[in-house]
Amino acid sequence: MANLTFMNNTIFDHGASNQLGQVLAMHGIRRPLLCTDKGLVNLGMVTDLVAHLGNDAALTIFDGTPENPTQMAVEEAVAKYQEAGCDGVVALGGGSSMDLAKAVALAVTHEGDLLQYTAGLGGAGKIGTVAPLIAIPTTSGTGSEVSSGAVIIMNNGEKLILASRNLVPMTSICDPSLTLGLPPLLTAATGMDAVAHCVETFISPVINPPAEGIAIEGLRRAMAYIERAVADGTDREARWEMMMAAMMGAMSFQKGLGAVHAISHPLGGMQEPRLHHGTLNAVVMPAVLRFNANHVGDKYRRLKEAMGLDEGVDLPSFISEFNSKLGLPANLQEMGVPASVVPAMSAAAEVDHCNATNPRLASKADYEVLINEAMG
Repeated sequence: MANLTFMNNTIFDHGASNQLGQVLAMHGIRRPLLCTDKGLVNLGMVTDLVAHLGNDAALTIFDGTPENPTQMAVEEAVAKYQEAGCDGVVALGGGSSMDLAKAVALAVTHEGDLLQYTAGLGGAGKIGTVAPLIAIPTTSGTGSEVSSGAVIIMNNGEKLILASRNLVPMTSICDPSLTLGLPPLLTAATGMDAVAHCVETFISPVINPPAEGIAIEGLRRAMAYIERAVADGTDREARWEMMMAAMMGAMSFQKGLGAVHAISHPLGGMQEPRLHHGTLNAVVMPAVLRFNANHVGDKYRRLKEAMGLDEGVDLPSFISEFNSKLGLPANLQEMGVPASVVPAMSAAAEVDHCNATNPRLASKADYEVLINEAMG
């Protein structure tokens, strides 16, 4: 069992979730709100988790986390938190449940509309101490268990970022066993989310060599094990390595992301069709890699080295082919994205905070070209 201290305290290994009761006691949480989704409840994962709590914690469950967390769902969870007199939050699930839990921990300790705390409106400085928060990921992709951000679809329809060091969970419990049996397509999509995080943070122009080192090592692990995890959902070693890669991708967020996320954020905020964040990242990555190619120095060579590729391999083409190999969609059109949304999505991508840390600053016109290329 590894006990890691970097962004927070992280307990990492197969079976780590058995320690939830001890972690709650350590933080003085006696009446936690568990933020999760109905799928995990139906799978029995919540029941299994509760079995390790003993009689010291009175658990209240909110299982209404949507695929892309919304401010409305946050408000519903906050009402449940307050009605039950909760004193802390536990997130169990993928990035959606963890992001929603962060927003709940913020909302129950801060006054006013959640919108005022978003990064684009200068809200980071307004975020003080939040309710005690524990994160237990059940996928290997977002790394939200160690990140300072949460992505929420606000009541005005915009998909915006809450970002503050205070939103990093106090303790993360990373148990790769919880990902055993995850369906192949979801394994691929979340795995490519981790890959995108490592790639984008590594090529970000922000100077932060330690974060680059973590990103490149996370990428090496992800590319070495993602195919094994997709092919065999019971491969314990592959699941361990993919969860570590996802965590490392999020650890490197200090460098900022780029145009891949600037595009996937507004697309992921659409009401119809509902689009998976990791799949979006995988599908738009080749176009963005081509766009950035002459603005990254020798970093593509170093990326290919970490991925085990020959120096002469065309990186964008490889990612396209790799997506196909994993069974992911070939383009945005295949995902159901209509051409009519391209202008609005391009405008939103230009003002997304991730555009500022892309190696090549992109305009609305650039994003129209990129999204149309990703449309196929």
